[in-house]
Amino acid sequence: MDKLDEIFRLQSQLDAKIAEKHKVDFDLDTWIEKEILAIISELGEVLDETNFKWWKNPRKIDKKALKEEIIDVFHFLISLCLKVNLSPQELYEAYVAKNNENHLRQEGLSSKKGYDINES
Repeated sequence: MDKLDEIFRLQSQLDAKIAEKHKVDFDLDTWIEKEILAIISELGEVLDETNFKWWKNPRKIDKKALKEEIIDVFHFLISLCLKVNLSPQELYEAYVAKNNENHLRQEGLSSKKGYDINES
C-alpha cells in the first residue's frame, strides 16, 4: 500500500473514532470551518516552537516538539481532504501540477501575471 494511501486510511479511522466518541456529525460547511480552525491553531503551536518572539531571549529549537506540531497540522489537513473527498491520488496529482506551475512562475514562464521579474 502506498504511504499516502495508508495515511488517509489511518486518518479516516481516527476521524470515525473521534466522531463516534464525541457524538459529532456536522454538516460539510461546519466540518471545513472546524478543520481550518484546527489547522490554524496547530500552526500557532508550530510557531510557538520557534524563536519568532523577538522580545524574548532565543532558545534552542526543540526539533522533536516542532516535528510533533507539524504532524498535528498534517493530521488536520488530511482530515480536511477526507471531508471534501480529495483522494490521495488527487492530492498527489494536484500537488505535482501546482509544483510544476510554481517552477514555471519562478522561471517567468507562467501565464499568470505577477511572477515575471521583467514585469513592472
